[in-house]
Amino acid sequence: MIRKRPESSEYNPYYETYIGKVKGDNFIQNLIEQKFETLAVLSKLSDEDWNHKYAPEKWTVKEVMMHIMDTERIFAYRALRVARNDGTPMPGFDQNDYVPFYNATQRSGSSIMAEYESIRNSTISLFENLSDDDYGRRGEASGSPVSSLSLGYMIAGHEIHHVQLLHERYFNKPV
Repeated sequence: MIRKRPESSEYNPYYETYIGKVKGDNFIQNLIEQKFETLAVLSKLSDEDWNHKYAPEKWTVKEVMMHIMDTERIFAYRALRVARNDGTPMPGFDQNDYVPFYNATQRSGSSIMAEYESIRNSTISLFENLSDDDYGRRGEASGSPVSSLSLGYMIAGHEIHHVQLLHERYFNKPV
C-alpha cells in the first residue's frame, strides 16, 4: 500500500484546501477513521437537527451529507478511471445543480447514514486494492491533471472540510 502524499503537480491547486487537511501519509486510514467518527456524530442527531440550516440560503445537514456522498462517488469514479489508465478527460460538475434533486426532505437520517457507510466502504475497498502503479497514473478532470492518489486525499479532505463546517455552523461546536 502506498504511503505518501500527492505532489502538487498531481492536482489542481484549488484542491490543496482539502488535501492539506488530511493528516499523515495514509489517507485510507483517514477514510476508515472518518467513517466511524462521522457516523457517531450523525447517530446523535434528531430529525430537527438533520433538517437544520444555519442560514436560509444554506443547505440542511441532510443536504450537506448528500453532497459529501455525491462528491465521494464522483471522485472515486475518477480515481477508478485514472487507475485503469483511461485517458479520456473528465468534465467538472456543479454541486449546486445536484441539490434540487436530492429529495432530502423525503430521506430519513438513518437512510442517509446507511448510504454513507455503504459508499465509504466501497471507496475504501477501491483504494485498498490499487497498486503503486495505479496510484501513480494521471488523468484529466475539470481541465486539470489528477492522479488516483490525489483523488483519495481529496475525498478524505473534502469530508474533513464539511464536517468541520457542520460542527462550527450547524452544531455550534468547533472541532
